[in-house]
Amino acid sequence: MKKLLLLLLAFAALTSRAQVIDPHPPHLPDVNYPRLARIDTLVDTYVRNGWVKGVVTLVVRDGKLIQNKGYGFADAEAGKPMMPDELFRIASQTKAIVSTGLMMLWEEGKFYLDEPISDFMPAFAHMTVLDKFNEKDSSYTTKPAKRGITFRDLLTHTSGLDYALIGTPSMRAIYAKAGIPSGLGVIDADLKERMNALAALPLGSQPGEKWTYSLSVDLAGCLVEVISGKDLETFLRERLFNPLGMKDTYFNVPAAKAARLAAVYTEDDQHHIVRWTAEKTGVDAGYPLARKRYFSGGAGLTSTAFDYAVFLQMMLNHGVYNGVRVLAPRTVELMTSGQLDFLYNGSDNFGLGFGLTSARSAARGGRNEGSFSWGGYFGTTYWADPKAHLVCLIMTQQTPNSHGDLAAKFEDVVYQSLQ
Repeated sequence: MKKLLLLLLAFAALTSRAQVIDPHPPHLPDVNYPRLARIDTLVDTYVRNGWVKGVVTLVVRDGKLIQNKGYGFADAEAGKPMMPDELFRIASQTKAIVSTGLMMLWEEGKFYLDEPISDFMPAFAHMTVLDKFNEKDSSYTTKPAKRGITFRDLLTHTSGLDYALIGTPSMRAIYAKAGIPSGLGVIDADLKERMNALAALPLGSQPGEKWTYSLSVDLAGCLVEVISGKDLETFLRERLFNPLGMKDTYFNVPAAKAARLAAVYTEDDQHHIVRWTAEKTGVDAGYPLARKRYFSGGAGLTSTAFDYAVFLQMMLNHGVYNGVRVLAPRTVELMTSGQLDFLYNGSDNFGLGFGLTSARSAARGGRNEGSFSWGGYFGTTYWADPKAHLVCLIMTQQTPNSHGDLAAKFEDVVYQSLQ
C-alpha cells in the first residue's frame, strides 16, 4: 500500500511539472532545430526589407519552450531592440481570456449558456433588428428580434451585434451617432452604461442566425462584472492571472513596466512604415499606461508572448497549469468544440471564444484539425494545436501591414521543423 501511495505521489509530481512551460529544456528529439532556425531567416528578412519594425516569436512543444526571440526594434526611432518579454497591445486576443472568465462563472452555475442575458441586464429584454438604413442621415427603421441574446450567442459572435470602428458601414454609423466605442483605447467611460446604451440600438441581424465579429465580448466582460460583483480587471487578476502566474498581463500596465511597452506603427499611402499617431487614427497608443476604468473585454489587455502562451498551455492541459485548476476538462472541450451550424468564414467553425481549424483548413496548411486560434488588431497572432502539442505566437505592433503574410509563413516554418 505504501509503495502504491509513493508511486501515485510521484506520478502527481511528474504531472504537475509537465503542466508548466519549461523555459530551458534540453533539445527535443522530435524537433529539427536547424529547420526551426529558419524562423530567424524568415523574420530577419522582413525586418531587413523594412516590412516590419519588430517581431517576437514563440513556440512551445510538449510544454517545452523551444523558440522565443525578439527581432528588430521595439522602438525604431529610439534604437531600442525588440526583446522576447516585450509588452504588446494584444487587442482582440483579450477576447479568449474574457470568454474564459465568463465560463468560470458558468462553471459555478451562475447562468446557463442558452439563458437570455436580459436575465442579468434587463436593458436587453426587448431587442430590435435593423430593417432599413438611410445613408444620408443615419436614420433607420427596425423590426422586432425573434428572440433574446444568449450567453452562447455572445461567445460565438452570433448575437447580432456589430463593431464600432471595424464593423459594417451602417452599424458603424449607428454606433458612432450613439457614442458606442470599439473598446480600443477607451479610458474614462462607464462600461455598464455604454453597454446599456448599446441595448437601445438595433442589432445588425437576428440573434443566432449569423456570425458577425462584434462587441459581443465587451458585453460578455460587462456580464462578468454584473454577475461577479467585481470589475473585470480585478476578477481576471484574482481568478486567472495570479493563479496562472501571468505576471505581465494587464488592463492598466504599471509605470514600472512602461519601458517594456513596444511602440506602434502603421503604413502611409505609399506603404512606408510610420509611427502611429492619435491624430491620424483616433486611438492614443499610450492607452495601456493610462489609468483607465473602462475594461474592454474585446480589446483592452496588454501582455507578453510568454504570458499568453501560459494561458494557451492551460487550455492544452485541459484547464490546469502549475497544479492550479481554473477550468474543468469538459469546459475546455466545450470551448474548443464547434458551436455553429455553419462555417463562420467559409472554412472553419467557432467555439466559445476561439476560431477552430476544420478538416478542410487542416488539409490546406500546417495546423491540425481542432487547433484553436485568433489574433489582435495590432498584428498579434496565436494558435494552439492539441494534436501536435503546440502553442505558437507571432507578435508585432503594426496595422495595417501590406506584407501581412509573415504569420502564415511563420506557421509553415514551425510545422516543417517537427519530426
